[in-house]
Amino acid sequence: MSEPTGLADGAAGGGEVEERHPEPDAGSGVLRVFGRQLKRFRVRAGMERPEFGSLTGYSVSTIAAYEQGRRVPPPRFIDQADEVLDAGGVLQEMKEEVARAQYPAFFRDAARLEGEAVELHVYDTHLINGLLQTEEYARAVFTMRRPLLSEEVIEERVAARLARQRIFSRVPMPTLSFVIEQSALTRPLGGTEVMRGQLEQLLLHGRRRNVEIQIMPNARDEHAGLAGPFTLIETQNARRIAYVEAYKDSRLYTDRGTVRQLEEQYGLLRAQALTPRESLTFVEELLGET
Repeated sequence: MSEPTGLADGAAGGGEVEERHPEPDAGSGVLRVFGRQLKRFRVRAGMERPEFGSLTGYSVSTIAAYEQGRRVPPPRFIDQADEVLDAGGVLQEMKEEVARAQYPAFFRDAARLEGEAVELHVYDTHLINGLLQTEEYARAVFTMRRPLLSEEVIEERVAARLARQRIFSRVPMPTLSFVIEQSALTRPLGGTEVMRGQLEQLLLHGRRRNVEIQIMPNARDEHAGLAGPFTLIETQNARRIAYVEAYKDSRLYTDRGTVRQLEEQYGLLRAQALTPRESLTFVEELLGET
């Protein structure tokens, strides 16, 4: 979905949720608008696609796909196009919105809020969270997606997932915490070497001063998160939001009652899981066994 357009009653707990939207077709929305603007500036500059492509380093077919809104142009291309076509910053102003088109429609609002977060707290069950994924692990996840994604979409989704990880280098640093089920760490998605790289990345992130990673062992006989994964977000203006995702669907809960319930669950999950230090030791032991 694009920017939130309203609030609807939530089925779970009667909370308010951001309205959901279906997945758009590839040529819709901001990509189509950007493509029309790109073509307008190219024609104004008196350039044919081959000449423009040679100046930017992209093929004629790729330029055509960008102009027709069928592919998501990378930020580097947008900067080049704005300069080559003397667009005066018009194309660059659309860069952020175009970048969000890389995400599946149901995640776009959550991605925007994630980028603004001063605190982010994540509980994951089946997979390592996207913010912690290596490129190889992310590609394996998208390759396994059903219905199958095209190679082009897979690469766009991988690039978008890696772009989200800029949150780790943001200034001021946000506070980030993750509770991850042990089963997500022992499921070797992509194969042994991919999983080794993923475990090594968990160790690197877990040693950051603003990041805490906790593992929930399978052997725990008490568990506060049996309803599934969720993310808690606090923005710069102290807005607290809960994001809950399911297949091709997502909900951004904004009412205080629902968010408080999930905050309580997360607090209990952190108390039941291994401590951050114990968790890093646990990951090191898994790495030694992989």
